Amino acid sequence: METKYWDLKKNPRQAMEEAAALVRAGEVVAFPTETVYGLGADGLNGAAVARIFAAKGRPVDNPLILHVARKEQVETLTTGLSASARALIETFWPGPLTVVVPKAPCVPDETSAGLDTVAVRMPSHPVANAFIAACGCPIAAPSANLSGKPSPTNAADVAEDMDGKIAGILDGGSCGIGVESTVVDTTSPIPTILRPGGITREMLENLLGAVDIDPALAGNPALRPKAPGMKYRHYAPAAPLYLYEGDEAPLCLARAAERAAAKGVRAGILCDAVTARSLRERLGRNPSFLILSWGRGKADLAENLYTLLRDFDRFHPQLILGMGVDEGGMGLAVMNRLRKAAGFHILQARDGVVTVQGGTGFPDYLLAE
Repeated sequence: METKYWDLKKNPRQAMEEAAALVRAGEVVAFPTETVYGLGADGLNGAAVARIFAAKGRPVDNPLILHVARKEQVETLTTGLSASARALIETFWPGPLTVVVPKAPCVPDETSAGLDTVAVRMPSHPVANAFIAACGCPIAAPSANLSGKPSPTNAADVAEDMDGKIAGILDGGSCGIGVESTVVDTTSPIPTILRPGGITREMLENLLGAVDIDPALAGNPALRPKAPGMKYRHYAPAAPLYLYEGDEAPLCLARAAERAAAKGVRAGILCDAVTARSLRERLGRNPSFLILSWGRGKADLAENLYTLLRDFDRFHPQLILGMGVDEGGMGLAVMNRLRKAAGFHILQARDGVVTVQGGTGFPDYLLAE
């Protein structure tokens, strides 16, 4: 398949019309949102939705999100909205929030993965909103990457995974938030976070009061996913990623990096700007190491995470050492992505001791202190 590419800086109206025509014809087109790029198809056309799964290599029991251009469109996709769903929609739409609601009969099983619920959101990105409106239908859209790989936040990374697999790519520049939307199940007595994202737990609690977090976020493979990204390893670079968490994560990561360097290991390091500067001073110019900083804060980590993970893939390290952050604010979302990228291979660094919190098969030099 030839993948058509549109640069929206050049004749955006024509590009939008051509892309929307392909979607109406049952094809798949990638487009930008404020979170990540999505793979869009007519969400009410089961055959079109199946093309998304084929392009991504995505398991069919992993539900998709329907994207709408106007708030009132959600009414046609559900048998009813709870009070919490209405409050969330009125407060956070358009924006990076997805609500899980009882699905209407018009929503095919291909979109909902056979569940009796459906996930819906209204993006705030102007290109996404205009594209959905031009298509004239709800757009089913997971992230525009091969299943399991880091999500794309720019059109070049979409093309790296999807060229020849989909009908087209709308290039609207880089995404701002950088991690996928928050997903909230509004069908449970207490609204439940199924996937953390740009709308934080604190923001939800300020509006709704009590908010639960789904236990499936811990990575239990036996639990059936009610939202994208809950069950399978996601966001993962090619090399194994080992994640240091805890108060002494920067120090213990640095010591592990020095031991890896002494053994001649080709490694990537993912950390904040302060730790990156310290590591470069300690390790010097070592061609076997790629030290990448996300910046200073959690918003920087969210915006840059997937791009940095793809940069590691181009370096081809034997392993990657990552540094965690606390879970306040955006920390819950970025730690969810980092832990899944690491396959829950997590090391706790506290009180001068490194202990295994999750995973097996750690190289000895990551643990020794």
